[in-house]
Amino acid sequence: MTVTAALAVLAVLVYGPFRILQAGKYSSENWLDFIVFGLAQGSLYALIALGYTLVYGILRMINFAHGEVFMCGAFTGYFAAAALDGSGFMDRHPLVGLLAVTVVAASTSIGVAVLLERIAYRPLRRAPRLVPLITAIGASLFLQYTVSGLYGSGLETYPDVDVLKGDWQILGIGILKTQAVVIAAAVLIMLSLYAFVQHTRTGRAMRAVSEDKDTAALMGIDVDGIIVRTFVLGGALAGVAGVLHALIYKQVVFNMGFQPGLKAFTAAVLGGIGNVPGAMLGGLFLGVVESIGPGLFLEGLGIPAAYQLKDAIAFTLLVLVLIFRPTGILGERVSEKRA
Repeated sequence: MTVTAALAVLAVLVYGPFRILQAGKYSSENWLDFIVFGLAQGSLYALIALGYTLVYGILRMINFAHGEVFMCGAFTGYFAAAALDGSGFMDRHPLVGLLAVTVVAASTSIGVAVLLERIAYRPLRRAPRLVPLITAIGASLFLQYTVSGLYGSGLETYPDVDVLKGDWQILGIGILKTQAVVIAAAVLIMLSLYAFVQHTRTGRAMRAVSEDKDTAALMGIDVDGIIVRTFVLGGALAGVAGVLHALIYKQVVFNMGFQPGLKAFTAAVLGGIGNVPGAMLGGLFLGVVESIGPGLFLEGLGIPAAYQLKDAIAFTLLVLVLIFRPTGILGERVSEKRA
């Protein structure tokens, strides 16, 4: 890094926060709101990032179509939510209705993920890494325009759920109910996934296949079956993330998977690609930095419309992490044989 670049980074990291905190533009309640929103947003990134990191851990490939797996679940879930809302079922039984929408979204994402593995990736398993990467990009575009053709290219809006309107007071902090549900659900799912990978027979088989497919096959592990289960897990997480995303942002559209997918991939790399706890940490960290970064780092430098540069903060952060720790915050999990 050159001296000029180092000074620029120092100005952003030190001078900007000093100016904005000295000015007192934001109260402590405002900063808490930023952090809570960042945790909710980061929880979504983490759930999608887990799909990236699970597939990479098993196949050593980046599934760039995973953002569209997320989109398919969210978009299909919209039609289930609209039908339940139109019948009045969502108002009478909101929790059951939300669970039904989540099941529909997760099932759709699982179906799309498994079809991707079977049709697009399995025939290329022994091919050079660049080939499945290009295939994943093509699959991403195919899914986008297939959904656009089936469902239309316009925005669709999820119906409001009355029970999730307003906020809760948690430890004296007012938190929107939707944000609290997203954070709690994401944390519960991430902890359950970690326990599943670490302490179940299937989880141990997944880790064995990640280490060495050929040796795992010799030990009696169904490698193809484990890979399919990995895509099932990643698809389910993406589908749930789609519904949670809709609770916060409401709207869905055929190309909505691109940006969250890119951010989730960034989160996976930040935490350490192939590392499940790293994906969780990277997603939460990225969400919080995106939320507080514009106000904390850029407004103090006099940059107008600083919030529009939140994506720049995210990818600058990625570059800095890759410069000083190329394997991510918790490190990439690579077997000794591959290392």
